[in-house]
Amino acid sequence: MENICEWDSCKKAGGFKAPTEKDNNKKFKWLCKDHIKLFNSKWDYFEGMSQNQIEGFLKSDITWHRPTQKFSSTDNFFNILWNNALSDKFKFFNTNSAHDTNTIKLSEKDRSALKVLELEYNVDWTTIQNKFKILVKKFHPDKNAGSRKFEDKLKKITLAYSHLKMSMMKK
Repeated sequence: MENICEWDSCKKAGGFKAPTEKDNNKKFKWLCKDHIKLFNSKWDYFEGMSQNQIEGFLKSDITWHRPTQKFSSTDNFFNILWNNALSDKFKFFNTNSAHDTNTIKLSEKDRSALKVLELEYNVDWTTIQNKFKILVKKFHPDKNAGSRKFEDKLKKITLAYSHLKMSMMKK
């Protein structure tokens, strides 16, 4: 079934959607090609808004209209990652256990991960955790003006730490 243009007294096929409200993209009307052009030429999203409201909208648009979070926020992605990375629910890394690099044969990936974390090959798990905490704080983008360079470094550090955690759990 073909939609009919909803412009006054137009009977052409309505193949184009036009919003009926600014803030509700689910409500729309169907218009023909001629009337959608006319509608678009007159459409002003900011109509009726003050200069301050427009500037506020544009500023909010920078973060996709989502609130920013402090690094210490409980639902911040890196904070969640941090807490999950350091949790030891199954006590795999109990300091009394034999799970440290002194008693485990290291693979090439393990050695590479330790290099990323700037650690020697003969460290224990507690030292790895502590170094990870230090490096995350040092290279987090929020602490470095959002620099992509630091974000990439943090990703490498997190992947290295995750690899070591998984590797040591298997051994």
